[in-house]
Amino acid sequence: MRLLILGGTEFVGRAVAEAALARGWEVTVFHRGRHEAPAGAVSLIGDRTAPGGLAALTSDENSSWDAVVDTWSAAPSAVRDAARLLADRVGRFVYVSSRSVYAWPQAAGLAEDGPLVAGSPDAGDVPYAEAKRGGELAAVGAFGPDRTLFVRAGLIIGPYENVGRLPWWLGRIARGGPVLAPGPRALPLQYIDVRDLAEWTLDAAAAGLAGPYNLVSPPGHTTTDELLDACVRATGSDAELRWTDPETLLAAGVEPWSDLPIWIPPGELYDGMHTADVSKALATGLRCRPASETVADTWAWLRSIGGAAPQRADRPPLGLAPEREAALLSH
Repeated sequence: MRLLILGGTEFVGRAVAEAALARGWEVTVFHRGRHEAPAGAVSLIGDRTAPGGLAALTSDENSSWDAVVDTWSAAPSAVRDAARLLADRVGRFVYVSSRSVYAWPQAAGLAEDGPLVAGSPDAGDVPYAEAKRGGELAAVGAFGPDRTLFVRAGLIIGPYENVGRLPWWLGRIARGGPVLAPGPRALPLQYIDVRDLAEWTLDAAAAGLAGPYNLVSPPGHTTTDELLDACVRATGSDAELRWTDPETLLAAGVEPWSDLPIWIPPGELYDGMHTADVSKALATGLRCRPASETVADTWAWLRSIGGAAPQRADRPPLGLAPEREAALLSH
């Protein structure tokens, strides 16, 4: 397979690139040159947001690829422009979308036929959900429904994470001592390891799959307790998890998802994030590694880069400040 990745140097794009290279595929990454491309990939430099920024994709009139993977999450018009340019050069368009495209509130157990938010392929800067839906519409507008695959990912964690969710927990637990742990302990979690996302995406592209797929682990793949215990084991710290019920945390003003990353208490938001129907992806080969492996490998990666994870400039830093956590633990 000849694969083009729009991005390919950070988190999801990098995981896809490395997985494809490991398969012996020919991989080209189109990126802005801010990060080093994976070893073995061909680099094309350009900025899709700048006038003429896609020129490198057409610098060779004979350039063509079996599939393109696009992880873009900002203005849908950028997906539109790239898709139109590549429609006659690429066999299939794989757009890494999001389960955020489903209209709110999302019912528990929602499958791919759930109602969707409005979106436009011509939109500029719009909220995340509308941006991802607009990106989907942009891709299918250029490639048609039979040549377009939507990877509707849920929570993504694993090595190379630049959002700050699992790296924050690992860093906090590595410091040791009492750790504010959000209950309920046995609350089931649903997420996808970025490498499992990459492997399924490549298999799906090679098989010619099209249409939308919820891509996240089966509901209950792990629990909050198992995930945080895995962080304690991986870091080898003396951390003591102080389990606190959600009512107490919410009453103290602790923000789910941001103050304590990954955590969402039971309720409407939890149903939307952690109960997705993924039977379609499972039937087409999705395999999810154990949470302990995801945690251990993410910690090994963090240590290999000095302990501090990269942070996307367009996402706010996550996690409770140490002094605020200490104050909450003292009550």
